[in-house]
Amino acid sequence: MNWSELSFGYLPTDYNVRCYYRDGKWGDLEVSSSENITMHMGATCLHYGQEAFEGLKAFRGPDEKIRVFRVDENAKRMQTSAEAILMEAFPVEKFKEAVIKAVQLNKRFVPPFESGASLYIRPLLIGTGPKVGVQPSDEYLFIIFVTPVGPYFKGGFKPANMVIMREYDRAAPHGTGTIKVGGNYAASLKSGELAHKMGYASVLYLDAREKKYIDECGAANFFMIKGNTYATPESTSILPSITNKSLMQLAKDMGMTVEKRPIALDELEDFEEVGACGTAAVITPIGRIDDADTGKQYEFATNGQAGPVCLKLYQTLRGIQYGELPDPYGWTTIID
Repeated sequence: MNWSELSFGYLPTDYNVRCYYRDGKWGDLEVSSSENITMHMGATCLHYGQEAFEGLKAFRGPDEKIRVFRVDENAKRMQTSAEAILMEAFPVEKFKEAVIKAVQLNKRFVPPFESGASLYIRPLLIGTGPKVGVQPSDEYLFIIFVTPVGPYFKGGFKPANMVIMREYDRAAPHGTGTIKVGGNYAASLKSGELAHKMGYASVLYLDAREKKYIDECGAANFFMIKGNTYATPESTSILPSITNKSLMQLAKDMGMTVEKRPIALDELEDFEEVGACGTAAVITPIGRIDDADTGKQYEFATNGQAGPVCLKLYQTLRGIQYGELPDPYGWTTIID
C-alpha cells in the first residue's frame, strides 16, 4: 500500500467490533469480518434519525508504538449524543475496550510513521428496533470499523480558502448542533458540494438566527489568533471539538489568553491567523475567506504559508499524538 498517497476515504480492513443492546442490556463485544449489517426496514435509525457517531485516530510513532488520541473524550461525547436523542448510551469503559480491540485486530493497517497517514476509527451507534410511530427504539447496535486515511484536505497542512453563504444553515440554535449526529452533516452536504464546485475547501457557517456571528466551518470548529490570544466561537449550534479542546489547553501552555465567546463576523478582519480544527484535519490554516453575498474578502495567509501560531500548535499536537513529545495530560492510549 502506498501510504503517502492515501486520500481521506474508505478502504476495507480485516475486522470490525460490534455490540448489541437487547432486552434492556448491552451484550458482549463481538468480532466480525463482514462489512455489512442487517436490520429491520422499520429501524428507527432509518426513519427518525436515531444515529450518532464519533471519529478518532490511531498513530504509529517513531518507537513503533500505536497510540490512540483522547479515546475517553470520544466515549463521553457519544454518550452525550445518545442521551440527547434518547438512545441507550454505550458505556465508556466498553467503548474504550472496543476501540482497543478494533485497532489490535487491524494493526497491520496502521500507517508507518512519517507517511502522513493514520488509522481512522469510526464508532457508530444506531437504533435498530422497528417503530412506526415517532418514538425511540428498544434495540441498538454499536459498531466500530477502522480504515487507513490520508489528509482530510488534499493540500494537507496548507492554507485553504473558505466561503460564507448565508442561505444555508448547518444546525439551528438549541437543536442538534452540539451533538454528533448524521442529520447535522446531511444538512451541510448541499452547501459543501456547492462550495467545492466554486473552488473552496469548505463553508464557513454563520449563526442561523441573525447571521451575525461565526459558528463552524464545514465539519470542523473554527479558531482565530490575534496577538497572544486564541479565540473560538461559542454558541448553542457548535459541536464541542475534542481537537479544539486540546488546542485551547496547548495555547494556555504557550502562555496565550484563551477566549471562548460569541465572535461577530465583523471581527474577522481584526485577526491575524484563522483555522479550522477537528479529528480529520487536526488543523487546516485558512488563507482566505470570501463572503459570497457581499463580495468582501478576508486575507490571512502570507505568501501561501500558515501563520507561526497555527504551525506551532499543529506541530505540538501532532508531536503528542505520535509520541514524539511528552504527553503531560495523559491524552494518548498506547495499544499493546
